[in-house]
Amino acid sequence: MSGAGAPDLEVDGSGLSVGVVASQWHTVVMDGLLEGARRALAAAGVSVVEELRVPGAFELPLGAAALAEQHDAVVALGVVVRGGTPHFEYVCRAATDGLLRVMLD
Repeated sequence: MSGAGAPDLEVDGSGLSVGVVASQWHTVVMDGLLEGARRALAAAGVSVVEELRVPGAFELPLGAAALAEQHDAVVALGVVVRGGTPHFEYVCRAATDGLLRVMLD
């Protein structure tokens, strides 16, 4: 990803409350994603951030739904590694469909 063509956004998150739900699997990658989210939220001026760790990507929708009840926005972070079984597709589909449902609700 080169970032070419990405919009130049100025975000003012002051006064917003944001929940961040992150899976616990693949800690090296997830810790980096979580730190990046912290930096981006701080740069946007968000002062109220609640973090919730869930076991894996499959549980992201449940965590997002819980955080959505108390926050203005929710960020969901997860990692699913493609392997030799259809597990990747099942987990990605469940997480995507579940997060879409939370967003629509």
